[in-house]
Amino acid sequence: MMRSFRLIRVAVLGLSLAWTAPTYAQNFEGLDLSGQSKKKRTTPKKKKPTRKSRADKAKPVPVQDEDADDDAAASSSAAPTSVSPAETAPAAATSTPAPTPASPPANTGSMGMGLDLTQEAPKPAAPTMSFDAVDVSGKTADRQRLDVAVSLFKNDEYEKASMAAHELLEDPKLAGLHTEARYVLAKSLYRMGMYHSSLGEFSKILSLGPSTKFFKTSLEWLFFISRKTKNETVILDEIARHANQEFPEKYRNEFRYLLARYHFVRGRALDQVGQPEEADKSFSEVKRLALTIPRTDPFFPRAKYLEGLSSFRNGSRQKDAAAKRANGEMLAAIEAMKEVVRLTRPAPGKTVDQAKLDKSLRELAFMQLARTHYGMQQNRFALFYLGKVERGNTQWLEALFESSWANYRVGQYEQALGSLITLSSPFFREEYFPEALILKAVIYYENCRYRESNIILQDFERTYLPVHDQLEALVKKNMEASEYYSVLSDVQKKNKDGLEKNETDIILERILRLALTDQDLRKTNDSILELEAEMDAFANRADTFKYSELSKSLLEGLKVQRTALISKAGIMAKGKLETELVALKQLLANGLRIKFETTTKEKEFLEEQLKAGGRTAIVKKYKYSVAVQDDQLYWPYEGEYWRDELGTYQYTMTKGCIERDTANRNVQSAEAM
Repeated sequence: MMRSFRLIRVAVLGLSLAWTAPTYAQNFEGLDLSGQSKKKRTTPKKKKPTRKSRADKAKPVPVQDEDADDDAAASSSAAPTSVSPAETAPAAATSTPAPTPASPPANTGSMGMGLDLTQEAPKPAAPTMSFDAVDVSGKTADRQRLDVAVSLFKNDEYEKASMAAHELLEDPKLAGLHTEARYVLAKSLYRMGMYHSSLGEFSKILSLGPSTKFFKTSLEWLFFISRKTKNETVILDEIARHANQEFPEKYRNEFRYLLARYHFVRGRALDQVGQPEEADKSFSEVKRLALTIPRTDPFFPRAKYLEGLSSFRNGSRQKDAAAKRANGEMLAAIEAMKEVVRLTRPAPGKTVDQAKLDKSLRELAFMQLARTHYGMQQNRFALFYLGKVERGNTQWLEALFESSWANYRVGQYEQALGSLITLSSPFFREEYFPEALILKAVIYYENCRYRESNIILQDFERTYLPVHDQLEALVKKNMEASEYYSVLSDVQKKNKDGLEKNETDIILERILRLALTDQDLRKTNDSILELEAEMDAFANRADTFKYSELSKSLLEGLKVQRTALISKAGIMAKGKLETELVALKQLLANGLRIKFETTTKEKEFLEEQLKAGGRTAIVKKYKYSVAVQDDQLYWPYEGEYWRDELGTYQYTMTKGCIERDTANRNVQSAEAM
């Protein structure tokens, strides 16, 4: 029994081997198992992006690039025929509107498992991938590059966005995308804090005309730049260039103010070069534009201030004080400044920046009111408004100086001398007030203090005669306008670097401070320094940006802007220096006349003393008091200066002319009131 069971097992095993042997030989004969295995591993990886790319191509944005489409075609040819025609047909229809291809041929036999290795299965579908309906000559791939730049900008990667946009601008074949690429570049530079570079790019867009895409939005960006730069006048030329364009409603009043500012600066420049008729047109335009801004608009006070200055300029042509008091333009100037004062009162709800701007404008309005009344010889009104300027503010020293002259006119000599003590303190030693010494000498002369008056005049000549000589030498050189600014710029650099200065440098430094008393020149100088700081900032950027072609291009553009600003500043500097040279000559001449009068009076006094045997006195002690108000404290001045005491000094003259009891005179004439 056991033996027969073993025989049965052997028989079954043999039958099994006989059954399986033919199957092994039939299914795998002649096939490259390694190649087939490889295709089965790689095909799914290619197939997935193929479907994704075709689905994406059905959408308007983004468009798939040409290389991706080629990859999709290769994947289709390698795909096994186990995929049904129902799956491949929509993909072909999505790629192109070409006719739907015929179904793939039927399987040729079981030996290849449905795969025809002698030819590529999708050959009949090849026309569907010809891209006849897709413009790939620069739109598909390059539009995607622009979208990448936009995406980088939205992700706050401004350096990368700017470089990506610049690459598109460098390709002349992509002219159709240049405007949008430049717009992305300009915005990116603005976000990077490179405002002058950004202005240059927006200017290029605006130069293409109002029909250009992004023209109106580029105009809006000009206002953003004007708020970021130290000097809003850098964009005035660009604003004026497009004055006839319709600005967006929310920026319209700001545009009107900036255009009025442009005409005001232009009018002053025309006055300086002796073209008053053309200047009249500019100042008339200032007044017209100011009237177009509603009173409730934040830019109305600033425009009203320009209107007041324009009226003051027109009224100042009257030389006689009485004629000025009756002149309509002068009265209009006063009313305009009063309106500015009313509108800039401190009020709750204002932002910090708006409150700061209003305070500065209010101070300027007080100063202009004082100057207008001073020109009309209404000196006490002038003193009232000068007293409104707060201690320590920007215009405070100017207010002290001008109040000294107003006090002198009404005979308040001691108050005038008290203000001059502050101006001569070590805290303000570098300030330029040459006329202060002349006024001081005149007051001592008026009080018969001839010896002191002569000493003051000698001090004036010792200080300002070298300035006059150096100033005259500069003007006589007849240099190019930009060279005048270069002289002043060198002084600034020495001050910044802390370099040692010789006597000439010290004199030039005084000339620099003299030139920068012109507000337009100071603002232009600030713009130049700001632009140079932007150029220096390239060194702090990442290497990929710092050494890029974009950086080279931007630096070249900034150099062009700098050259234009320097030329403009040079013209202003030359005009200012020429004006101040004439004024300094006049002061020196006045000093000589005062010295002559002082010497004459001293001679007469000595002659009288000789005749009287030395018993004649020319001066006597004045009556004076050191009493002060209840809220004040009297502290004798002993030559020292304390910062908290500046502006509060009161000078007491203890002796003077024998025919007077006090230093001050009681002037009651109409001109002094």
